[in-house]
Amino acid sequence: MDGTDPVPHGETAISVAAQYIQNLSPLVPRVALVLGTGLGGLAERITERVVIPYADVPHFPLATVAGHAGQLVLGQLGGVPVAAMQGRFHLYEGYTPQQVVLPLRTLHSLGADTLIVTNAAGGLDATYKAGDLMLIRDHIGLAMMSGINPLIGPNDTSLGPRFPAMTDTYDAELRTWARMTANQLGIALREGVYIMLSGPTYETPAELRFLRLIGADAVGMSTVPEVIAARHMGMRVLAISCVTNVALRADDTPVEPNHEEVVEAAERAGTALSEIITGVLERLH
Repeated sequence: MDGTDPVPHGETAISVAAQYIQNLSPLVPRVALVLGTGLGGLAERITERVVIPYADVPHFPLATVAGHAGQLVLGQLGGVPVAAMQGRFHLYEGYTPQQVVLPLRTLHSLGADTLIVTNAAGGLDATYKAGDLMLIRDHIGLAMMSGINPLIGPNDTSLGPRFPAMTDTYDAELRTWARMTANQLGIALREGVYIMLSGPTYETPAELRFLRLIGADAVGMSTVPEVIAARHMGMRVLAISCVTNVALRADDTPVEPNHEEVVEAAERAGTALSEIITGVLERLH
């Protein structure tokens, strides 16, 4: 339960965690929702709710970050059975990449074949402003490229192939539905490339300029491990960032970030994000 299990990402850990959840709820989720910093409000819309604290689930890590409720919410949303992670896990908390993705692998074993993931991110495109929503069309997993990848180690072929392709990572149909929903609701939805660093430090001015130079539109400290694990298991993926702060101005000068302001901005944008995701689920239904 405390994240120190000797095989925290193994088949046994997944099956034990899944069995515990099944004992509390017979729901077979179709969609796994991973809700980032300040964005857990969507879980409050779930009906026929069963709420399970992470601390109660065998082998689950514990959420330690402000703005993360640290619980699993199962029920119905947009006519679809869902399992929502109200708070996620990060490398900077000291967890391994395998521990970070264990909850998602558990939800997949319960039946989830689609992942919808959200995060709070800093805007690198100078035209972005706090509160903007960005549909992720691609990512740069800088931390993954440097060797911190949830698939490193022996491959479990029951989960997925040794060398999964990441070419079509973000599902085209789900992105189309997100854009259609945003247009119908009059919500501005940008689209861009998300880059992940391990954190917990925010970026230096030189790092921010480098990230922008290599093609990133928003930067954060999460999401990519879960997305890699999801694609490894053959899940469809939709991801949306909430731009909580402008990290880089038009003149290439950085803006000093503040975690409390990040949480507040994410919470303000949460309603619009919830409307888009609910609309996508209704189309999926």
